[in-house]
Amino acid sequence: MVIGLNHRTAPLAMRERFWISENRRYEVLRHLQSAEGIEEVVVLSTCCRTEFLVWASEPTLAANSLLHFLAVEHGLKLSEWEHFYRLLDEAALSQIFRVTSGLDSLVLGEPQIVSQVNAAWEQARTVGAAGRFLNAVLEKALSVSHQVRHETAIEKLAVSIPTAALDLARHIFGSLEGRRVLLLGTGKMSELSARQMAENGAGSVVVIDQSPTRAKELAEKLGGTAASLADRWKCMLRADIVISATGCPHVVLTREEAERIAIERNRVALIILDIGMPRDVEPEVRRVDGILLYDLEGLERAVRNNGEEHASAAAEAEKIVAAEAQAYRGKLQAESVVPTIVALRHRLDQICRQELESFIEERGPFTREQDQSLHAITAQVIQKIASSLARELKELPEKEEQEKMTAAVTRLFHLEPPKQALAGTRSEKPNERRKERPVAINY
Repeated sequence: MVIGLNHRTAPLAMRERFWISENRRYEVLRHLQSAEGIEEVVVLSTCCRTEFLVWASEPTLAANSLLHFLAVEHGLKLSEWEHFYRLLDEAALSQIFRVTSGLDSLVLGEPQIVSQVNAAWEQARTVGAAGRFLNAVLEKALSVSHQVRHETAIEKLAVSIPTAALDLARHIFGSLEGRRVLLLGTGKMSELSARQMAENGAGSVVVIDQSPTRAKELAEKLGGTAASLADRWKCMLRADIVISATGCPHVVLTREEAERIAIERNRVALIILDIGMPRDVEPEVRRVDGILLYDLEGLERAVRNNGEEHASAAAEAEKIVAAEAQAYRGKLQAESVVPTIVALRHRLDQICRQELESFIEERGPFTREQDQSLHAITAQVIQKIASSLARELKELPEKEEQEKMTAAVTRLFHLEPPKQALAGTRSEKPNERRKERPVAINY
């Protein structure tokens, strides 16, 4: 199951509210892996999306656990739930494959998404939140991404957010020759943006970060200079382009400050590219004369993937993703009946052993050869029945039909249903009142 929101379903302000910082993701993973109904979970949170990839035997219970978490930790209201998508089975697999392949990014084929998915997966494995099933799904997703990027023109046409920022700056200034760039923050996206501008003719690059050491290291890599936080104002007065992605929980530039900077610059154009999450610059800054502010939504509007080449490559990629999702769903569906098949073989073995022992006791004793023959025939009967039922269960095309048949076999042979210990199922203390939970979501 995938539950989340992205740039297609929610405005930037809402994505900010539900964005989860890298450090906090570990805490969230630990919390969710012990929530009712959630057996495995991976959290993917980028500038474009926050998605929860979940393995759950009871999706309604798992969805309600997530809803409760979002309501308590992020103030989600039921009226806002419409911005979230809730995808099951093949639709969920398709979403994971599409995201990893760059088909659901702000810009088509975004190359950074692969490393972001890898990082999210690694975090989940570190805290033990990803297990056998999600590990297999994400491994397959990365394989599909590789296939998409090498069998279509997606990789050739891929545009990253840093590239979009570069194209926008060139469109405004015409040329970047001699343009002074100020970098606020030392994250990967900031580095890539500044590097591309430097490679395309930009002049000096100044780096400012809360950590003077990181600022100095990045400045050296970019062939620029580092400045202190105290010099921020002076650097902004001199800059032509400001790239901001600090990761700060609060804005680093207000409208009032921007107005004063614009006045001191005599309204000479200053481009501010706010590519951080959460945003670094107060949105009202775009109303200041002389300052051109572009956040992630602004970049999305500036760079559209409407060309024929993009459409053709996307269509080819979508076909690959759809086929792989359908095939992989079939594989997972077949694997889901394995516990029942194992239990069935055990039950048949138990029945035949009891009957064989009674037969030997009544009609025996037998010679060693006769005894071996009786056991061999019994084993063949068990194999025939178990293999036939296993084949029938695995080859049923519809999940609902498969579940009904599995339940019938379980009942007919008096099998114990596979134990599905729901992570986070806890016994309440006698005097502890259960907290109210939001309204249930049924599928």
